[in-house]
Amino acid sequence: MASSENNTLHGLIVETFRRHYTVALDNSDRLDCVLKGRDTTLVCGDEVELARTGDGSSGVITALKPRQNLFYRSDAIRQKRIAANVTQILGVVAPDIALDEMLLNRWIVAAEAAHCRFVLIANKRDLPGFSSLRERLKPYEALGYPVIETCAKSDVAALWPHLEQQKSVLIGQSGMGKSTLINALFPNARSETAAVSKALGSGKHTTTFAALHLLAKPHAGWIIDIPGMKVFGLAHLTPDELTAAFKEIAPLVGHCRFRDCRHDKEPGCAVQKALHEGRLHPKRLELLQTLIRESAY
Repeated sequence: MASSENNTLHGLIVETFRRHYTVALDNSDRLDCVLKGRDTTLVCGDEVELARTGDGSSGVITALKPRQNLFYRSDAIRQKRIAANVTQILGVVAPDIALDEMLLNRWIVAAEAAHCRFVLIANKRDLPGFSSLRERLKPYEALGYPVIETCAKSDVAALWPHLEQQKSVLIGQSGMGKSTLINALFPNARSETAAVSKALGSGKHTTTFAALHLLAKPHAGWIIDIPGMKVFGLAHLTPDELTAAFKEIAPLVGHCRFRDCRHDKEPGCAVQKALHEGRLHPKRLELLQTLIRESAY
């Protein structure tokens, strides 16, 4: 990338290793950098200003550009920042791993709270049990979340139209085939993969750190592959923010009798009315109430 008169460069964080970062420049060069100061934590997707060191072989990050958003998870003790400037979350599920729908719904809530699109990738469609998995995903499709069927080992063509011009995070439980998907989309990525344990019905962690992969033109955009996870806390969201992240519940809130209704046992609750009339899935309301309790704690 051409530098300005003061030798300031601009780049994109594509890999993070504690306080060390790999930065992609506009001319496709990649530079290993350290961060000046310790007041900021950088993540993949961050846009930064930097300067080369004396011999030009590495760099120092001097400033973080304003973020459009920050996608992260949290509990009562700590936060885990995942990615910045994200427009889309890609949730990966598969038939040979027990589907944790509470976890899946947490991804959706996190995406909505960050004002991101959410897309479900139903992977491994060649395996037995895929039709049952597909049936379980219909309620999410009915909510407006696209479900894309793929087989990462042989055909990911259906996924490409959903990637163009998007800045995506690929998220899923271990063993869902995320690394295989990355290898199919980016043949030079060489992401490590591992077989699923048939005895345990679970996968092994093969991605050990977040990595951003740039989509080639004309697709543009990028995808961040992150390690598989079993938990996804949302303690940083307020009750109002949580409720707004449930697209089928948010429109009902203004119709409750009490302004501070928690949609549990309060009389005149429009959300409970929708539940009893079959217009709301019980698991979605159960998750909202769980998240509100966690937020209060």
